[in-house]
Amino acid sequence: MKKNVGGIDRILRFVIGHAIIFLGIAFESWWGLLGVIPILTGFFGYCGLYVPLGISTCKVKAEKQIE
Repeated sequence: MKKNVGGIDRILRFVIGHAIIFLGIAFESWWGLLGVIPILTGFFGYCGLYVPLGISTCKVKAEKQIE
């Protein structure tokens, strides 16, 4: 799996994931378990939904040109 989730995107996923879990606990709802998904995608740096959409938030390294 090639990483396709960049730095800021990863941080937002951790924050949003924890917020969803917290709201699930606060409202005593099992929906809070969905917060695990953004946390895991942020941890691994890979989002399966980005692949068919052709999205990548990772920085692309510039290739060195030989002169």
